[in-house]
Amino acid sequence: MPHNKSVTEFIMLGLTLDPVKQKMVFIIFLVFYPGTVVGNLLIIVTIKFSRSLGSPMYFFLFYLSFADICFSTTTAPRLLADVLSSKKVISYNECVTQVFALHLFGAMEIFVLILMASDRYVAICKPLRYPTIMRRQVCVILIILAWIGSFIHSITQISLALKLPFCGPNLIDHYCCDLQPLLKLACMDTYVINLLLVSNSGAICSSSFLLLMISYFVILHSLRNHSAEGRKKALSTCTSHITVVILFFGPCIFIYTRPPTTFPVDKLVAVFYTIGTPFLNPLIYTLRNAEVKNAMRKLWSVRIMS
Repeated sequence: MPHNKSVTEFIMLGLTLDPVKQKMVFIIFLVFYPGTVVGNLLIIVTIKFSRSLGSPMYFFLFYLSFADICFSTTTAPRLLADVLSSKKVISYNECVTQVFALHLFGAMEIFVLILMASDRYVAICKPLRYPTIMRRQVCVILIILAWIGSFIHSITQISLALKLPFCGPNLIDHYCCDLQPLLKLACMDTYVINLLLVSNSGAICSSSFLLLMISYFVILHSLRNHSAEGRKKALSTCTSHITVVILFFGPCIFIYTRPPTTFPVDKLVAVFYTIGTPFLNPLIYTLRNAEVKNAMRKLWSVRIMS
């Protein structure tokens, strides 16, 4: 609970205070959020029930889609409700819960993207050893470790948030609770906490991005020795992965790797990775992937026929 009982709830300022823009925000999110849920559910169901998508890559994609749904659900429904209500109030406990969920599923997304890159690296650079390295048990253990890592990261964020005393203004200049906007409201010197925040979230974002970019560079470099057909298929998969990585990590690095200053553009950048990327992932992974498209067609035509 907060150190100072005077603040038990916060008031969200949302993305904009302009009533016309608020209507636009509502319409955009009303398209994006259900689109995100439906698109990712389609991928989850297709992978679950399709025999042709049994490889580790689709095993990880299953969890990426699951993380996408949860990640966007931590912010979008609340934002939609706030746009419609005149008083955008969130209790202290709800706010802390949102911080926890945001970082849990955000970190999970990062770890799954790393696993997908590792899977592509082994498949392309060590093809003969691929079946033994990426066994089912190994993939399951890696996913469990990803969940544990995400949970540890999230608990760290929460422990930082719980240290903050709030005794003054309770206006959060954002559409969701995160540590940056909360740090601005704390009635204490937040320099050290911000340093811890940057060294946790910032380090995870930057080092993961660097790791992913290096691995894809190595993968693309090793494609020289492959046949034209193999090269084309691998390139298609890797470019879709690289697109997702840049779209997700660009905004994350912008938000989490800098001193405690907030910019007006922060909220828009946050929309990009909390709502935009989860919406685009299904499109990128299905439109660029013939296997997924064929499996979907087969599965749904069988469902409709029966």
